[in-house]
Amino acid sequence: MSLWEYANPVKFIRTTDTVLPWVSWLALACLVVGLVWGFFFTPDDFRQGSTVKIIYLHVPSALMAINAWLMMLVTSLIWIVRRHHVSALAAKAAAPVGATMTVIALATGAIWGQPMWGTWWAWDPRLTSFLILFLFYLGYMALWSAIEDDDTAADLTSILCLVGSVFALLSRYAVNFWNQGLHQGASLSLDKEENVADVFYFPLLVCIAGFVLLFVALVFLRTQTEIRARRTRALLAREQRA
Repeated sequence: MSLWEYANPVKFIRTTDTVLPWVSWLALACLVVGLVWGFFFTPDDFRQGSTVKIIYLHVPSALMAINAWLMMLVTSLIWIVRRHHVSALAAKAAAPVGATMTVIALATGAIWGQPMWGTWWAWDPRLTSFLILFLFYLGYMALWSAIEDDDTAADLTSILCLVGSVFALLSRYAVNFWNQGLHQGASLSLDKEENVADVFYFPLLVCIAGFVLLFVALVFLRTQTEIRARRTRALLAREQRA
């Protein structure tokens, strides 16, 4: 079985119809367990107090904000190289979800940062690159809306996605690039000394799993909607020509 079989819209819809309920229920289960565990059954941090618990929303949403754009990059490259419409529509479907994740990350970061830094916002390298990433999300969605021809829109948004990927990577590695700024280092790292304590770490992993599954479920659902909308537009155009 080839992965490219799922570039067929009918095959994609049939497969995701089967998978979507399982992914959705798993996402709900992970989110409920992770958030309840994290907010109600973990202690306050000895330095940050109860504000540390916003990590269960901030870190997963920030990870998904970045990885959503990287997923869009991969599907955009597939469109450029292979011209598979499902890949272009999957990138289009992921953009509003990624933008929402970016808003959640920015908002929770401000709420977390205010008591820690004494300010809601600082022009920190990671915060600034995250804000620019959000603007790229808005520009990407606006470009799709502004162009009537789907193939032309897919071409131009794919180019925009390539450019925006620079800021997706910057927002992920800004703390490593610049040894300055208020933002802390990574909460999850291969270096055990940089990881949060286990009492926070394990519920955080469950929350991350929930956010990943939620993203997958929403992208599947929105891609199905985009495929059906494209098919409807093509039928209407054919009727008008007839």
